[in-house]
Amino acid sequence: MSERAARKETANVVWSGSWVAQRLGVELVGDGKPDGDRELRDLLGLALRRNPKRAHLLVSNVLGKHVPQKPSLVYGVGFELGRRVRELLGDAEAHRAVVLGYAETATGLGHAVADGLGVAPYLHSTRRPVEGVERAGGFEESHSHATSHLLLPEDPNLLAGECGPTDADTDAYADAPLVLVDDEFSTGNTVLNTIRALHERYPRSRYVVVALVDMRSPADQGRLTEFAAEIGARVDLVARSSGTVTLPEGVLEKGRALVAAHEGAGSAGPRATVEQGRRPCTRVDLQWPAGVPDGGRHGFTPAHRAALEPVLPAMAARIAASLGEARRVLILGFEELMYAPLRLGTALEDHTEAEVRYSTTTRSPVLAVDDPGYAIRSRLVFPAHDNPADGPGDRYAYNVAGAGFDAVVVTIDSTADTPELHAPDGLLAQLAAHTDHVLLAVVPSYVPSGLPSYVSERQEPSMLPEPLRGPAFSSYAPDEVGWLLQDLSDTELEAPTEEREEAIQSGGAHYAESLPVEYQPSAQYQSLFKAALDLSAARVARAVGTVTETVLAERGARPVLVSLARAGTPVGVLMRRWARHRHGLDLPHYAVSIVRGRGIDANALRWLAAHHDPADVVFVDGWTGKGAITRELSAALDGFDGFNPEIAVLADPGGCVRTYGTREDFLIPSACLNSTVSGLISRTVLRSDLVGPDDFHGAKFYRELADTDVSGHFLDTVADHFDEVADAVDAEAKELLAADRAPTWEGWAAVERISEEYGIHDVNLVKPGVGETTRVLLRRVPWKILARRGAGADLEHIRLLAEQRGVPVEEIDELPYTCVGLINPKYTRGATGADGKAVESK
Repeated sequence: MSERAARKETANVVWSGSWVAQRLGVELVGDGKPDGDRELRDLLGLALRRNPKRAHLLVSNVLGKHVPQKPSLVYGVGFELGRRVRELLGDAEAHRAVVLGYAETATGLGHAVADGLGVAPYLHSTRRPVEGVERAGGFEESHSHATSHLLLPEDPNLLAGECGPTDADTDAYADAPLVLVDDEFSTGNTVLNTIRALHERYPRSRYVVVALVDMRSPADQGRLTEFAAEIGARVDLVARSSGTVTLPEGVLEKGRALVAAHEGAGSAGPRATVEQGRRPCTRVDLQWPAGVPDGGRHGFTPAHRAALEPVLPAMAARIAASLGEARRVLILGFEELMYAPLRLGTALEDHTEAEVRYSTTTRSPVLAVDDPGYAIRSRLVFPAHDNPADGPGDRYAYNVAGAGFDAVVVTIDSTADTPELHAPDGLLAQLAAHTDHVLLAVVPSYVPSGLPSYVSERQEPSMLPEPLRGPAFSSYAPDEVGWLLQDLSDTELEAPTEEREEAIQSGGAHYAESLPVEYQPSAQYQSLFKAALDLSAARVARAVGTVTETVLAERGARPVLVSLARAGTPVGVLMRRWARHRHGLDLPHYAVSIVRGRGIDANALRWLAAHHDPADVVFVDGWTGKGAITRELSAALDGFDGFNPEIAVLADPGGCVRTYGTREDFLIPSACLNSTVSGLISRTVLRSDLVGPDDFHGAKFYRELADTDVSGHFLDTVADHFDEVADAVDAEAKELLAADRAPTWEGWAAVERISEEYGIHDVNLVKPGVGETTRVLLRRVPWKILARRGAGADLEHIRLLAEQRGVPVEEIDELPYTCVGLINPKYTRGATGADGKAVESK
């Protein structure tokens, strides 16, 4: 953008510092060059804050902190300053330089300067201590609202000037120039404090100070030269513009009085509390590249930059796809997290016709006055949401309310994705009151390697891909579920039922090595499914609500739902919808593969540990039968720290888990069909020639069955009953939370008894419960069905399937389940039911 265009973009008809200037007598004076005063006013406005050291605040129009601005303009200003530093140093010294930015205001500016140099590693100071990371230094910013800065580089040699693109000759990087970047250079105290602290520990011969504006008074201008001579180093200054601030006597007292008067009048507005019925935010899966830091808190190298640049367009495209018809969009960063949202914003400008602006939240309290001559027109107040080390407190977003944004993309790191963020008075709720559409994009918080606990794995393994999502994989919406699977849609995996059964029972193959043929259900059976859904949808909704409320009460307000594919996936989606509908929570939800006898997908667990705290993971399944998968999961997690092996299920007739919606054995309509009620995804596949040591388990997406897909219809029908069952859910959840819910394992005992009574002698061939019996009739070779005498509508589809396959139904008086399916224990290809008459071919 040209200088003239930038000026037109940032200038106002009324200067945004005139309100303060008229009342306090504060003036901005340019450096004497032609248009110097005008240029300074284009760059800066004025505001007031409650601060005993400095009443006024210089508010930058090109920094992207308090004033929403075009991302390309914000980034371009910093990048151009970096180019100027490179010219000053020369290519050879620029290759050896290290860039240091100041938190929180200049973290993004410093990163853009480092990009302008093109070859320099970047670090910014931070006010967030990270356990296990050794401090490489620190300093004080005397006039700031929060004064203490920490330096926490992952590479301890970064500030020593001994890092570089290779380790071949560390001496080549000794005494590297240090480039310090801040938004303004006013008294010089912050820079002097920094250089003094660092020079004692890491002495060097050259420093370059970079700022948007040099606003030193004549008395302060000589201090930098004197200081450089004192330490025996060269100190250069590069600034976009320069001038001075003239302050009349008594300005602090006048400023305090003015702030008190306007705060007392409520000009800033009270903190709002948004009702639970508000429209929740939409979570956007950025697919941030593994191993790339979220910013410069622990260092950001040229190699990181090279990995980030090529994927920015794809991440911006994912945001653009979620914007709908939005025409004015704000990318809202988070305190020190300025660079990631800034670059997403610059890329988004190329992917949408909408008007894009960028700013970030802040710790700094500033008075808001709705006047065109004042730089801070509006203020949103919300609680801190990253568990700050200095305790809870208010945080702020300026010039967002009333700015006419019809979409706001909140971009945070995963450390800040907390219950406070999603609370009724949290940032997302505050924004929802002022914009039509709130989106949430979470960048994984980078944690240096070598730290203890789960966080040390957050960047590994780098070879694992991001989750598959609809519509490319599954018919579910992309925010409903992320599949930690590999797509095997182009691989021929289906085998006739009789061949699969013979191979499985003879020990020649495992059931997960092939797939049953996904036939379309008959018209009669589809009608039966719809009738069953209409009959049981409210019952399912009630169980969904009860299990979700139990999870939220016992596992925290921000659980990560991880469904056991495939049967658990519709349940996980419904639980996510309940949390969103009742509480405004946008819960992460993934689907992973678990295979009886083979365990859970270990690579999927590693991916989860790299992106979430394992303690937050809640495994979800549809129902329990005899508890085989419950035992399988518990055994599989022995080698993974932090994961809770308990499963949350919709129905627990087997008495195998503590967290459930009901222990009744009733028809869950999603059990009636195969892929056509599960997002058109197959059962999961685990075969050594298809799934390598660094791969997720596989599955297929049956796009060709889209005409008979009822996945969305099932979800919507159940969700339509959420309000209707809410009171009953509240009562049941309260009762369950106070009850003894210890597993009884009644189902396992019943299965063992049935196995012996019917001469099967293999519990794996006994499938208890409505859901498991349905699977037997759809995918295996059934021998007979045991049904509790008097069972009604829950078994209509079972009776139809049994009739079509020629399988006898034996009614039993004493049966702990509604029904039990028995697989033929002596299978031959002529066995009853081997022809699969219940379905019609494709």
